[in-house]
Amino acid sequence: MPNALRVVALVVVLHSLACGAETAVPAAAGDWPLFRGNPQSTGAAPVALPEQLELLWKYTVESGAFESTAAIQGGVVYIGDLDGKLHAIDLATGQARWQQKFDVGFKASPAVRDAMVYVGDFDGVFHCYEAASGRELWKHQTEAEIDSSANFYLDRVLVGSQDGSLYCFQSKSGELVWKYTIPDQIRCTPTIAGNRVFLAGCDSCLHIVDLDKGELVAKVEIGSPTGVTPAVLGECVFFGTEGGQFFGVDWKNAKTLWTYQPEGGAQSCRSSAAVADNWVIVGGRNKRVMAFDPKTGTQRWTFLAKQPVDSSPVIAGTKVYVGSMGGRLYALELATGKMVWEYNAGAGFAGSPAIADGRLVIASDRGVVYCFGKRS
Repeated sequence: MPNALRVVALVVVLHSLACGAETAVPAAAGDWPLFRGNPQSTGAAPVALPEQLELLWKYTVESGAFESTAAIQGGVVYIGDLDGKLHAIDLATGQARWQQKFDVGFKASPAVRDAMVYVGDFDGVFHCYEAASGRELWKHQTEAEIDSSANFYLDRVLVGSQDGSLYCFQSKSGELVWKYTIPDQIRCTPTIAGNRVFLAGCDSCLHIVDLDKGELVAKVEIGSPTGVTPAVLGECVFFGTEGGQFFGVDWKNAKTLWTYQPEGGAQSCRSSAAVADNWVIVGGRNKRVMAFDPKTGTQRWTFLAKQPVDSSPVIAGTKVYVGSMGGRLYALELATGKMVWEYNAGAGFAGSPAIADGRLVIASDRGVVYCFGKRS
């Protein structure tokens, strides 16, 4: 295997007792089917991007805005905007496949499986659509806004709501299997490893829940609320909080291994970490992208952006890709944090990159979806 791919091979073996061997399930090389790419929310693509990225197309929604991250499957990009339109876009051409208009908008990222698209809206309705047409197949009303992307376990689909509940449905019928409720909002996407699901909650706890029973296994106090999606690498889970701390937690033993807080006071972390091999990468509202050793929490490098980084980084090959609220998309060397490429969109990126079929897709808060790759 070439070195570039070895860095991000999603069959990850971590040679430490705390972060021991655990197989991560990759998406197909041509797909990015949910918010962080796979059930473990690693934010790592199974293949590298071209060395020099070119803008291939832009898809513009007039007077629109995106905070969502795209899902990509079967050569189609799925993304919802804040004004209430769900878009299916051809990955190769940037042309619309279909659009569906709704009364309320989407902050949550779509998730795609078995020719169905799942996404929640501002009114707390969780929808299932036919991927080929956008026709609604079923829906379920929760009691508050849904920011969480969906995730999948066996024949089930899971999603969190600001009503404080994690819902588990039969993916085809929409029948409720179980519901797990915490004392405060759930904004993160549920992350899955084995038969465990991880919720970093606004109740200042990491919840570890049995997927078969819908019951709490353990929880870890984290000191302040958070809405970021935990990333699993082996037996460790990584995430930041509104209090500005970044955590490495041994989830099998429900024990905090290490924490990191930047100097100069607390600034909230709204970026979900990317993990691969011996790397943990995360952005911060302190304008920094930071790299850590997953075993020890030792900081390896820091990249200073021009604006806060709420966008979640993605690792692909020997590069890290991340957007900033200032509208710049960066490519950084994974080993050093050195910037090797940037694109200035002139509009903020609250959403994150999605990588599939050798292309990177990201959407801005001014209603533009960008696709980068290499022209044939």
